[in-house]
Amino acid sequence: MMKEQGFSGCQLWALMVLRVAIGWHFLYEGITKLLNPDWSSLGYLMDSGGILRGMFHAMAGNPAVLNVLDFLNVWGLLLIGLGLILGLFTRIATIAGMVLLAFYYLSHPPVIGMVYAIPSEGNYLWVNKNLIELLALWVVLMFPTWKQIGLDRFLFNKK
Repeated sequence: MMKEQGFSGCQLWALMVLRVAIGWHFLYEGITKLLNPDWSSLGYLMDSGGILRGMFHAMAGNPAVLNVLDFLNVWGLLLIGLGLILGLFTRIATIAGMVLLAFYYLSHPPVIGMVYAIPSEGNYLWVNKNLIELLALWVVLMFPTWKQIGLDRFLFNKK
């Protein structure tokens, strides 16, 4: 389909490599959290800023909600990563990844005057790595490489 729309093999592969690289990032983040028995999103949620900080603090303050969020975060990262790498249920994985990254971005928005206890890799204003990765997933969603290169090709091929 993408070749029929005028995309070269190199363009198709570049988009697939982007999808797999983002998938690896999600998968690795999920694995590290899964293997660390002391990991919790509590510190991250309590460090939240911006207009939604009250919501994030309330989630952190409820142990039952926090347990659900920790479970969803770890397994969401793992399943999103696997979906993107394998090209399996890729549209769902891509949208779920965008939603998760939007929550990360809104929890720690890079705006003037916000200081967080969790260090960042640089100095940001409006645009940070979470927003960039979210936008890259949007590109992946707009150019469905999984229809050519991925397990979805076999699952959803209508020919």
